[in-house]
Formats: sequence, C-alpha cells, structure tokens
Amino acid sequence: MRILQLCHKPPRPAIDGGCIAMDNLTKGLVEAGHDVKILCASTHKHPFRPSELSKVYKKITSVEAVYIDTRLNFVDAFSNLITRDSYNISRFFSPDFDMKLERILRKDDDFDIIQLESLFMTPYISTVRRFSKSKIILRSHNLEYKIWQRMAKVSSTGPKKAYLNLLAKRLKEYEVSIMGQVDGIATISPEDTGHYMDLGCDIPIETVPFGIDSASYEVSHPYNFDNTLFHLGAMDWMPNIEGVEWFLREIWPSIKSEHPELKLHLAGKASNHYQIDKDTRSVVLDGEVECAKKYMQSKGIMIVPLLSGGGIRIKIIEGMALGKVIISTSIGAEGIGVTNGKNILLADSPAEFQKCLNDLLVNPHLMNELSRNARSFIERNFDNSILTRNLLAFYSKIQTAELEVLN
Repeated sequence: MRILQLCHKPPRPAIDGGCIAMDNLTKGLVEAGHDVKILCASTHKHPFRPSELSKVYKKITSVEAVYIDTRLNFVDAFSNLITRDSYNISRFFSPDFDMKLERILRKDDDFDIIQLESLFMTPYISTVRRFSKSKIILRSHNLEYKIWQRMAKVSSTGPKKAYLNLLAKRLKEYEVSIMGQVDGIATISPEDTGHYMDLGCDIPIETVPFGIDSASYEVSHPYNFDNTLFHLGAMDWMPNIEGVEWFLREIWPSIKSEHPELKLHLAGKASNHYQIDKDTRSVVLDGEVECAKKYMQSKGIMIVPLLSGGGIRIKIIEGMALGKVIISTSIGAEGIGVTNGKNILLADSPAEFQKCLNDLLVNPHLMNELSRNARSFIERNFDNSILTRNLLAFYSKIQTAELEVLN
C-alpha cells in the first residue's frame, strides 16, 4: 500500500508522546513493506528540524513540512466566541499547507490511504476529497472534547469554567461532524472507541493502540529505587500543569514530611521554567531531557497525577516497557488496560497516593513484582509489528467494503 501521513507536528525528533506514536506507526508500516509519504506541520512549539533527520529517513518518507503559526491569537480566539467555529481546530488551517497538499495530490494521486494524524488535520479533508480518490482514515489520538470537558469539570466556577465548557461543546459538535467526512477511524484506546460509538459513529472504527518495539527497552532487575519520584511530561500542556500542581499542593507536602529523604524530579518540555513555590531542596526541575528512556531508567518511581486528558499516556506505556513502578490516577492510566496492584498502582486521592507509596517503601518485593508484570504486559499487548498488522487489516477492510458496494 501507499500511505500519505498528514501530521499536525513533525514525528521526528520524537520529543513527546504524540511524536512517538506517529513515528512508531510510520516505522511499523515501512517495516511491513509499505510506502509512506509524510507531510507535517512545523509550528513554533514543534519546529521541523531537517538537520536532525537521517538521510535514510528522509529518503524513505520523502518528508516535507510547512510552517503553520498555531500560537494563540486572542483576537481570533475572541472572534470565535461569537461564531460556531472551534478555534482549537481552525488555527491549524494554513493556506500554505493546503497548497502544498494540493500539489502533492495533483502530482501523485496514487495513495491508497491518506491518514490524518489527530483531529487537527481534519480541516484539509475537503482538499483531499477534491484532488484524490484515496480513503481517508482519522487516526484519533484522543477525543479532544473530552479533555476540555474534564478540565471544565475540575475548574472552579466563573468565566474560566464557562469558557472551557464552551470549548468542549464546540469540539464535541465538530468531532461529531467529522465522523461523516472520513472513511474510517483508528482510535488509540477501547475507551475512545466506545465514546465514538456513544456519539453515534456509524462508519468503520477500530482500536489500534500505540505500539513499541519492546526489545529496545532495557529492564533492570532487581528494581533500582534511589529515593526518587519523577514526572515526565510537557509542562506547556494544561492537563500536565493541572496534575502536577495538584500533586505539589495536595500530596507532596505530606509525603515529604513522612519521607524527608525522597526527592521529586520534574522533567519535560518547559519544566525548567515552571514556578515552584515549594521546598526547592526536595523538588528538582530537570527541564527537557535529551533521551526519555535513559531519563526514566535513571529514576525511581514514576507518577502520573492527571485529572483530565484523553487517549492514552504513551509515557506510561514506555515506562512499563522499561519495567518502571508507576503510580497513576485512573484517568492517567485510562485506555491502557492495566490491572491495579498487578502491573501498576492507581490512586485518585492524596490518601491513596500516600498509601501506594508507603506500601512500596516497606515492601521492595512489591516493586520487583510490579516491574516484571508491567514489562510482560507491554510485550503481550503493545507489540508494534502486531498492531501494525491490525491497522493494515483495517485499511484493507475499508477498501474491500467499497469494492463490495461497487459490485
């Protein structure tokens, strides 16, 4: 098959979960013998860096990028309040990107599948339909409206809560409308598939989780705990900010009081600019890390205190592949299919976080057991080659369905 992959940010360098998800999917398709062409948006937040790409990657993917200014514009955001448009989506539309896509399709309309990576690429559906007969697949990384809906739920009353509810409403309406414009949806979790069905989805839909190559993730046994907890995530993403602030405000003071030897490390994009008003001797800002794998390997217990968000947390899957012991909220671990107490610990309140940590500190055997179980769980459920085959079968199903209609 020939696949055109439209990405809302460059898959490489793979600096966050979304990039890793797109890049691993590309690798899986190429390794399975299929041709992949990449057209991606280059943004202020995620710039395209061709000098960091290998010649082999450039040749195999023929990757191209177009700059889109997705920075928040308060005039545009305010004007969208009096229209029915979703500003979250409309700011990803660019005439330059649209023209580049048109040129690609005019030159080579031989793609079997055009895959839209996330809802942010859906403004280009009309261009694809005008210049191509290819099947369009929406690779849904999460339901965007769910993220804003959850943030509104935990927000205090007032203008902010009202605005978040409006964003969620607009996004929900938009996501419902998109279901009638694509040929299929590949979600990243069973929960998201269920949410689409609840919205009335009547087109082909398949759950195809994020896949990894487990062999590239080394596990150390016995478990290496060096009195550190860590959070790895971009601190320019609102759900991460919200979750870390909750942890620092509601959970960390009591943990630090009971276990003064522990240190909390915060890493990820923009984390070194994060304002910490707590005891800086026990909270370390590590900033953006060069290699997430090496960073996670060097630290002790991983925390994921998410209160909102959607899709799946790719860092949890990577952490489990490394055999990390993880304490997460239920929302943080949503969509992965984990088992509390077997391969992860779930905690949705300060008291539960405290209990999980105390259980681990008094029982090193529990750490080793969770570590081994986490690794084997990922090997069984998130192998990239198997998940790629499932995605290809979904592609074929959609193409076969059209042939049956024509006959």
